[in-house]
Amino acid sequence: MMKSIKKIFFAGIILLLFLQFFQPVRNINKGQAPSSDFMRIYDPPISIKRTLLNSCYDCHSNNTNYPFYSYVQPISYFLEKHISKGKQELNFNEWGNYSSRKRRNKLSAIREQIENNKMPLPSYLVIHRNAKLSEAQKQELFKWMKSIRIND
Repeated sequence: MMKSIKKIFFAGIILLLFLQFFQPVRNINKGQAPSSDFMRIYDPPISIKRTLLNSCYDCHSNNTNYPFYSYVQPISYFLEKHISKGKQELNFNEWGNYSSRKRRNKLSAIREQIENNKMPLPSYLVIHRNAKLSEAQKQELFKWMKSIRIND
């Protein structure tokens, strides 16, 4: 019985080591943000920029700052899947390519998600505690978002 457990354990270790050779494509687009980027279009105050970069852009842009553990499989696979889903829902780098109607809907959805503490995701906040939005940050963000004018 003990030999079987050891064999299974070592087979699992070998499998995990083998998986490390297969890494997903990373969401890294270093350089200047495109002209369609949310912040280039609206040029928010520095405090709003910091909040968005710290709490939103890792999953909702084409440039993710990866933590050290993201290079370990199968964690990297799950992270990339999560980021891909986040970008499908909202990509701040593509904001300028959205229609006026979609922009208004996205702004409304952003506010609703933040108000209901659904964003940033609780699972993201477990490891990225500094991404948690304070009430003051939320109110500042909401006030600034109200000032945004979307042209038709």
